[in-house]
Parts: sequence; structure tokens; C-alpha cells
Amino acid sequence: MINYIDFHCDTLMKAWMGRKKDIFAPGGMVSLNGLREGGCRAQFFAIFMPPVNLKKIAGLFLPKDEAYIEKNLQIFQNTLERWPGILAAAKSMEDIRANWAQGKISGILTLEDGRAVNGKTENLERFYDRGIRLISLTWNHANCFGFPNSSDSAVMEKGLTDFGKEAVIRMNELGMLVDVSHLSDGGFRDVAALCKKPFVASHSNCRSLNPHPRSMTDDMIRTLADKGGVMGVNFGPEFLTENVKAKESRAQAIVAQLRHMIKIGGEDCPAIGTDFDGIGGRLEIGSPGQMPRLFETLEKSGFTAGQIEKIAYRNGERVMEEVL
Repeated sequence: MINYIDFHCDTLMKAWMGRKKDIFAPGGMVSLNGLREGGCRAQFFAIFMPPVNLKKIAGLFLPKDEAYIEKNLQIFQNTLERWPGILAAAKSMEDIRANWAQGKISGILTLEDGRAVNGKTENLERFYDRGIRLISLTWNHANCFGFPNSSDSAVMEKGLTDFGKEAVIRMNELGMLVDVSHLSDGGFRDVAALCKKPFVASHSNCRSLNPHPRSMTDDMIRTLADKGGVMGVNFGPEFLTENVKAKESRAQAIVAQLRHMIKIGGEDCPAIGTDFDGIGGRLEIGSPGQMPRLFETLEKSGFTAGQIEKIAYRNGERVMEEVL
């Protein structure tokens, strides 16, 4: 079985919304058995920050950002304590190797939407100390880091704030992955100019194949690859084809995205960023347990064994080795 690393899922959010104490409570796409059956080496678990203009989500009143983050951290900790022989926290590539040698899947914490950093580098350091190893600088709204992807070209050209530039440099120093998924094109260019270490697009696709502003242009893919970074292919139907209103995600469309990533950025560029529990529709690959279907489709489509391994986990391991 081919093992893999997934750079993004929203399963923590699903657990919080479902009032669950454990990430793997029934109802989400990502289950413990699925991760094991699919051959997952490491799963990045995002603490997704709900939009600030929402007062309630899934019938729950939204707490303040700090309280919400603490609740997500507690759910993660509960899960580690409940499944100590199967899942273990990881903060470095060394941790991932040690966990894998013991037959354990690694869980890595991320923050999706850096607004909770609140313009203070000491908050970056505090989140790092709590185990967060990747921050998606923005979601779909402006924050202290900068501006989001947008259909408005004026917004799309806006870059990082002064604090955002300072924060990216500090993240490099700390050993925290800078994630440009959801970021504006102008923000992407600023990150590329500032980063001394590889950065990532944890769950983004190719704009040549999909016109959604969340997707990356060929120039952006080349730049990301030149900086040694990776982009995790997103399985969401709206990000796979020319139809941004699509409701069906097929393995062949995911393969087409990966083929384009290699064509533009080389075989060291693509990775996996499923966005499980953050996407919907009719998904041919809709859970970790179905991940072998992707690798079988890649093989049938002419990808070499070496290329498949790079997509599955080797590219991700290289970036984590260099950054974390």
C-alpha cells in the first residue's frame, strides 16, 4: 500500500460543530479506520476560524476566537488520549518518523485564517508553543496578515500588511509553515519575495484548469516550485474543472490537476490537500479509506512509481524536513 500525507482537512471543525469530544466521532469524512485503511502517515488538522460575521454555526453560538481555539485544541488532545496507540501529535519531521516507526499516524495542528494572531508576533510564538505548525494566512476575508482571494481584481492585487510581512519572516524563524491557500495574488507575491524557506499551498489547484480565484496561476505554481514548496491538490468539485459550480469530484479530474502541477512546477511540486470535511458533493474519493483509488488511477494514467510516491508523501516530507 502507498502511504500518504494530507495537508488539510476540516475534521476538527466538524467535531466542534457536532458537539463531539473526539475528532473521530461518527459523522465526518475522516475516521480513524479510514486513515488506517487508506495508509495515512500524517494528517494536518485545521482549526478553521468561522467567519466573524456569523453569530451561530450548526446551531451553536460562536465563542470568541481564543475560546474557540482552546475548544479545538481540547478536542485534539482528547483524541490523542483516547487513541494513544494509533494517533500521536507531531511537531516535526522527526516526530512523524518516530510515530510511523511505532505504527502511529501523526496528527499536525494548523490554523486556517490567521486573524487570531491579532497583529502580534507574540501570538505567533504562543500558537507555535501550543503545537500549531502551519497557518493559512487568510481565509476569505481580510485580516492582520493581508487580503484574500477575490473575484474583485483590486482586492486580488493587494498584498500583505506590514504586520503580515513581519509575521512571515518570524514564521520562517520559528519553523512554521506559511500557507498561501485562500491568499490574494498580491499576498502570494509578497510571501514568495519574503520567505527564505519553502512555503505551501495546502489545498489549492491550478487556475489554468479551474478559474476559481482560489486556484493558482501557472506563474504562481512556478514560483512556488522554485522556492521548494508544494501544493496539495484539493478534492472539492468546484476546484477541479472549468465548472466552478460542479457538484461531482472524479479521480480523473484530480489526476488532471496533478498532471498540470508536474507540467508547470515539476514532480517535486504536487502533494495532497484533500479538504475532507470542508467539501461536499458527489465525491469519488470522499474519505481517507478511498485514497488507494487515487494512486491506482495515477498508475493507470501513466504516472511512474516514483512520481506517485512524491505526490503521496515524499514531497511533503521534504518540505517539512526543511521548515519544521
